[in-house]
This record gives sequence, structure tokens and C-alpha cells, in this order.
Amino acid sequence: MATASTSVPSRAVLADLLPAAGTRLGTQARDLALVAGGAALTGLAAQLSVNVPGSPVPVTGQTFAALLVGTALGARRGVASLGLYLLAGAAGLPWFAEADSGWSMASFGYVIGFVLAAGLVGALARRGADRSPARTAAAMVLGSLAIYAVGVPYLAFALDVPLARAAELGLYPYLVGDALKAALAAGALPLAWKLLGRR
Repeated sequence: MATASTSVPSRAVLADLLPAAGTRLGTQARDLALVAGGAALTGLAAQLSVNVPGSPVPVTGQTFAALLVGTALGARRGVASLGLYLLAGAAGLPWFAEADSGWSMASFGYVIGFVLAAGLVGALARRGADRSPARTAAAMVLGSLAIYAVGVPYLAFALDVPLARAAELGLYPYLVGDALKAALAAGALPLAWKLLGRR
């Protein structure tokens, strides 16, 4: 546990600040709970959904949740958490946007992108990218780009439209919202480090 006189290890993520388990089994149980909790948080955030006229991709809270989960848990647990979210939703659990499930929806590529983004921002967080506003914002932007790198081509394939048209439907309308999410994370994550990591 960090104190005012000791520094938090530079390769720690926020989840590492939780009290350590006394046994290996306890550590595994804690990690499983974190993974399941991150998936559940993403599923809940997905229900905060607003349709965008003319686009099959709604504005949701799941993108922000996926990036926060990856950053807070680190790459390994973050990928496991968003992987669980993807697999459970693809298998029929109705916790994708608008209580949807399955893998046939046109926006499923974004869900795949969440897994990639969680690994990316989790790895960056291990290098301290969530401890200052500027670095946190940069990590969120990179994570968002990773989501679009999978989501937009998948959308083009699913709708059988050119990539440029898929970008019009599933990228450009969301950039302002992504900038706001990055700004929110840039304030929230470094503040969490101050409150939890430098007590």
C-alpha cells in the first residue's frame, strides 16, 4: 500500500493499488472479480445509448467504459475483461448497445476493437500514461483509434459499402464525443492516482 513517503511503482495500474491477496488463490479470485466487473461495467455503460440518424452505430457509454477498464486493469486483465464482454454478448447475453447480442450486427467490429484498445491502453498505463492529463488524453485517443481501426472496416464489410462511406457512417459523427471522453478521462484518471496512489 502506498503512503505519502513511498512512491507507487511506475509499472503499476490502478487495480494494483487494491489490497494484496494473501494467497495465490486469493489473487486469482481478485483478478477474476476485476475481469468480470469490468465486463459488467462495459455492459451497463452500453445501455447509455443514443441513435445517430442515418447510422447503424449508436453513441454509447461502452467505448468510454472499455477504455477505462483497460487503463485501470492493465493489458492482461483488460483484454480478458473486454474479451469476456465480447464472448458473452456474442453468445447471447443482451448487454451490447440497446440490449443487443450476437455477432451479426454491423457494429460488432467496434466490440472487437474494444479488446484491442483495452490491451493498448492497459500497456500504456503500465508505463505511466494515466498519471498526467496530457498523457492520459493521448492514451485515450490512441485507444479510440484502435477501436475505429477495426470497427470502420468491419462496418464497411457488413454494409457492403466503400471504406470512405463507412467512415462517414461510423467515424466522423463520433469524433467530438471522443474528444470529450478523452478530456474527461484526462481529469479523472490522474485524480484517481492522487487520491489512491499517493495517500
